Amino acid sequence: MHPRSQPADWPELVEKIRALTPARLLVGRVGASYSTATQLQLREDHAAARDAVMDELDLERHLGGQLVQDWKLFEVATAAASKTQYLARPDLGRRLSEQARGSIGQRCPAGADLQIVIGDGLSVSAVAAQVPPLLPLLDAGARQRGWRWGQPFVVRYCRVGVMNDIGELLAPKALVLLIGERPGLATAESLSAYMAYRPRAGHTDADRNLISNIHLRGVGPENAALRILNLAAQMMAGAISGAQLKEALSLTTNAASGSDPGGE
Repeated sequence: MHPRSQPADWPELVEKIRALTPARLLVGRVGASYSTATQLQLREDHAAARDAVMDELDLERHLGGQLVQDWKLFEVATAAASKTQYLARPDLGRRLSEQARGSIGQRCPAGADLQIVIGDGLSVSAVAAQVPPLLPLLDAGARQRGWRWGQPFVVRYCRVGVMNDIGELLAPKALVLLIGERPGLATAESLSAYMAYRPRAGHTDADRNLISNIHLRGVGPENAALRILNLAAQMMAGAISGAQLKEALSLTTNAASGSDPGGE
């Protein structure tokens, strides 16, 4: 639109549109290029996305010493030996290492109603930003419902398919994997909650449910916790999950997203 043909309320209209989405809309241009401010913001966001993928999870630094202590969090790893191998070999991120199997078996009681697992996935930044407010809400909600709460733990170099190994070891009714999503240029701090009823060997994405885009401008922690708990209750009541189960959203609202689920 030519500047002279713009309505008087154009700046206000642009701001209203931008408030509805993190997408870069109506940012303008200089000649055939973005403005310097837009270019710099793109570079900053791209760097944040790369850092989120390549960063190594550190429980104390990313989750906080108090949270680790309060929930007795401990760390295990998948069969991937390094971040580089994890990115190149997704199949290794779907299997627990033998050491991890032993540690989980010793430290986690089997047969919990709700088992929470935290995986670094493709964004350590998402884990650091979203897990500290979300974990206490899930714990409180599970206690209010009288559920047996499994011992939470953290999986390094984690892919979604590792849920099958964990399900075989601990046999929980509902397993929730909180995992960092593949970061985008809108946010590098988006978390996913993959869920399954009694996950076991052979399960695929068709047997899992997903609540994605848990972040500041997406699904907030209170809404995310409520949706996770309500969906877990549906799973337990119907003894099903995945394609057979449709999430009941009557008590919750979903929000717009800014990145893709990418744990698998």
